[in-house]
Amino acid sequence: MSEFSESSASLAARHYTRQSPRLSPQRAARVLRRGGVIAYPTEGVWGLGCDPDNALACERILMIKNRPWEKGLILVANDFDQLMPWITLPSNSAIRRAATTWPGPVTWLFPCADDCPLWLSGDHDTIAVRISDHPVVRALCHYFGGAIVSTSANRAGRDPALSATRVRLQLRSEIDGLVPGPLGGLEGPTPIRDVRSGFMLRR
Repeated sequence: MSEFSESSASLAARHYTRQSPRLSPQRAARVLRRGGVIAYPTEGVWGLGCDPDNALACERILMIKNRPWEKGLILVANDFDQLMPWITLPSNSAIRRAATTWPGPVTWLFPCADDCPLWLSGDHDTIAVRISDHPVVRALCHYFGGAIVSTSANRAGRDPALSATRVRLQLRSEIDGLVPGPLGGLEGPTPIRDVRSGFMLRR
């Protein structure tokens, strides 16, 4: 990932000195389109998001979290069409397996599209995706016009943030804004399953 690390580091350094304003989903979508990083509530924990097509923004999230790129990132969407640029369709039975849980708080590993970037898939031939039923997530994806990155708002090795206050304390001014709202009813991050096998990777 070194081809864009230096530029991303410079971008991130400029943001460290800024405050993180409260944003409506509409304003947050504009921030995403400009390459920004935002925090927002999800089904069980607070998440960090950006434009998945923006390599610098994704690299910045990895730097904020101190997360190895090899692990990959999750995408959340408002509907199945928003996931199509990033995935390859498996069998009909596999699609039905995911569809029974969507919209909802289950993340599924789908085969990657041939041109899916490494900063999303990591060192895998699959990508983690979810059609969310959380109203803030759905509004963000609606106004952004596509899927967005969703990864827990915390440093690697630390517990995921369960409140906006914890996000601000832990990440300070390293993000470009925060969309207020309650978490969903899940007690922790969403479970992750493989769409082809149904195997549970994270409960």
